Amino acid sequence: MATVKQILDNKGHEIYSISAKQTVFAALQLMADKGIGALPVFDGNSLVGIISERDYARKIILKDKMSRETLVEEIMTKEVIYVEGNRTDEECLALMVNKRVRHLPVSEGDDIIGFISIGDVVKAVIDTKEFVIEQLINYIQDKPIIRKDK
Repeated sequence: MATVKQILDNKGHEIYSISAKQTVFAALQLMADKGIGALPVFDGNSLVGIISERDYARKIILKDKMSRETLVEEIMTKEVIYVEGNRTDEECLALMVNKRVRHLPVSEGDDIIGFISIGDVVKAVIDTKEFVIEQLINYIQDKPIIRKDK
């Protein structure tokens, strides 16, 4: 199993974020530019929510609002679920499925040190399973087991 810290070490710790006072259009532009589906929302140094493409679809398009006029704080998800770096990929996957969220900020004390998506977590779970399968095949075939560094 991989930890959240290992997932971040592989994907990077860079966090793209937006202010609660910016427009939804600005958030969408940043998500499109970076090829991501959600952004943590900050008010100063405090994480106050997450805005996702899902928020946009449900709270702008379906309600006939204008993304250039609506502020992020009006549609963001305010109930943020965090994880710490020592949590495992499988714990995160279970949490994401049970809470029906696709993105998790990673905290260390009072600081946000990363942001992971369900895609990051699924990739880590698959990588772990593939390694175990490779070990079992090598064991059955009586070959030495050599771990490939990522």
